[in-house]
Amino acid sequence: MFFITLRFADKARAPQFMDAHNAWLRRGFDDGVFLVAGSLLPGAGGAILAHNASADEIETRVQADPFVAEGVVSAEIVAIAPGRTDERLAFLKA
Repeated sequence: MFFITLRFADKARAPQFMDAHNAWLRRGFDDGVFLVAGSLLPGAGGAILAHNASADEIETRVQADPFVAEGVVSAEIVAIAPGRTDERLAFLKA
Protein backbone atom coordinates (compact mmCIF):
# COMPACT_ATOMS: atom_id res chain seq x y z
CA MET A 1 0.00 0.00 0.00
CA PHE A 2 1.21 3.52 -0.68
CA PHE A 3 0.47 6.96 0.70
CA ILE A 4 1.16 9.63 -1.91
CA THR A 5 1.36 13.33 -1.15
CA LEU A 6 1.15 15.95 -3.88
CA ARG A 7 2.29 19.27 -2.38
CA PHE A 8 1.86 22.44 -4.37
CA ALA A 9 5.04 23.83 -5.89
CA ASP A 10 3.28 26.26 -8.27
CA LYS A 11 -0.37 26.49 -7.20
CA ALA A 12 -1.08 29.37 -9.61
CA ARG A 13 -0.73 26.95 -12.54
CA ALA A 14 -3.10 24.32 -11.09
CA PRO A 15 -6.27 25.52 -12.90
CA GLN A 16 -4.54 25.10 -16.26
CA PHE A 17 -4.01 21.35 -15.62
CA MET A 18 -6.99 20.54 -13.35
CA ASP A 19 -9.09 18.71 -15.98
CA ALA A 20 -6.14 16.50 -16.97
CA HIS A 21 -5.27 15.86 -13.30
CA ASN A 22 -8.88 14.86 -12.56
CA ALA A 23 -8.86 12.48 -15.56
CA TRP A 24 -5.63 10.96 -14.19
CA LEU A 25 -7.31 10.47 -10.80
CA ARG A 26 -10.35 8.83 -12.45
CA ARG A 27 -8.06 6.36 -14.25
CA GLY A 28 -6.43 5.45 -10.93
CA PHE A 29 -9.83 4.67 -9.41
CA ASP A 30 -11.08 2.90 -12.55
CA ASP A 31 -7.94 0.73 -12.56
CA GLY A 32 -8.57 -0.29 -8.95
CA VAL A 33 -5.32 1.27 -7.72
CA PHE A 34 -6.56 4.39 -5.91
CA LEU A 35 -8.66 3.87 -2.78
CA VAL A 36 -8.91 7.44 -1.46
CA ALA A 37 -7.98 10.86 -2.82
CA GLY A 38 -8.44 14.19 -1.14
CA SER A 39 -7.02 17.57 -0.26
CA LEU A 40 -4.19 18.37 2.11
CA LEU A 41 -5.54 21.14 4.30
CA PRO A 42 -5.40 24.06 4.18
CA GLY A 43 -4.99 24.11 0.40
CA ALA A 44 -1.52 22.55 0.50
CA GLY A 45 -2.12 19.98 -2.24
CA GLY A 46 -3.53 16.48 -2.22
CA ALA A 47 -3.05 12.95 -0.95
CA ILE A 48 -3.84 9.51 -2.34
CA LEU A 49 -4.02 6.07 -0.77
CA ALA A 50 -3.12 3.44 -3.35
CA HIS A 51 -2.73 -0.34 -3.51
CA ASN A 52 -2.76 -3.24 -6.01
CA ALA A 53 0.45 -2.07 -7.68
CA SER A 54 4.20 -2.42 -7.28
CA ALA A 55 6.43 0.44 -6.19
CA ASP A 56 7.65 0.83 -9.79
CA GLU A 57 4.08 0.92 -11.09
CA ILE A 58 3.11 3.55 -8.52
CA GLU A 59 6.15 5.65 -9.41
CA THR A 60 5.29 5.46 -13.12
CA ARG A 61 1.65 6.31 -12.43
CA VAL A 62 2.57 9.31 -10.24
CA GLN A 63 5.03 10.65 -12.83
CA ALA A 64 2.18 10.51 -15.39
CA ASP A 65 0.04 12.92 -13.31
CA PRO A 66 -0.07 16.18 -15.30
CA PHE A 67 0.38 18.11 -12.04
CA VAL A 68 3.65 16.26 -11.41
CA ALA A 69 4.82 16.36 -15.03
CA GLU A 70 4.22 20.12 -15.25
CA GLY A 71 5.76 20.98 -11.86
CA VAL A 72 2.49 22.09 -10.28
CA VAL A 73 3.12 19.71 -7.37
CA SER A 74 5.99 17.75 -5.92
CA ALA A 75 5.18 14.14 -5.14
CA GLU A 76 6.27 11.93 -2.28
CA ILE A 77 5.47 8.22 -2.23
CA VAL A 78 5.57 6.38 1.10
CA ALA A 79 5.29 2.57 1.08
CA ILE A 80 3.22 1.14 3.94
CA ALA A 81 3.09 -2.52 5.04
CA PRO A 82 -0.22 -2.76 6.92
CA GLY A 83 0.08 -4.89 10.03
CA ARG A 84 -3.28 -4.08 11.62
CA THR A 85 -6.48 -2.85 10.07
CA ASP A 86 -10.10 -2.44 10.93
CA GLU A 87 -11.80 -5.60 9.65
CA ARG A 88 -13.52 -3.56 6.94
CA LEU A 89 -10.06 -2.88 5.49
CA ALA A 90 -8.59 -6.37 5.94
CA PHE A 91 -8.15 -6.66 2.15
CA LEU A 92 -5.27 -4.17 2.47
CA LYS A 93 -3.15 -6.70 4.34
CA ALA A 94 -3.22 -9.17 1.46
